[in-house]
Amino acid sequence: MINLPIEPHEVPLLRELVGWDGRYSDYPALFERCNFWAGLRDDKNELIAFGYVAGMGLQHGYMEDIIVHPDHQRKGIGQALVKKLLQESDQVGLEIVTLTFDIKHQTFYTGCGFVPCSGGLWRKKV
Repeated sequence: MINLPIEPHEVPLLRELVGWDGRYSDYPALFERCNFWAGLRDDKNELIAFGYVAGMGLQHGYMEDIIVHPDHQRKGIGQALVKKLLQESDQVGLEIVTLTFDIKHQTFYTGCGFVPCSGGLWRKKV
């Protein structure tokens, strides 16, 4: 569901379940700054999938944080989430959506329609 109502603590908890840093300070500000997000809940109303697209909302958007709860992975939920975000991107007029991913996920993202390309990453030294 696009722009599913999500409590600020839910995405950080989901991030931690997949082994990522929770980034609790990013929420709820992220919901105010991204173009749109998508999420899915299970029959117990637990958030089991999340992802978003950010950018200026003009021609280009950036997809990030495609997360599926470990108990629900490999069931097609991630692919459905990405496809829903791409459909929404198309509906709002984005012509280009980029993302970065670990090489081990290349087959997943090419299966969703992404074409691998070169790029770069800058990260602040901690």
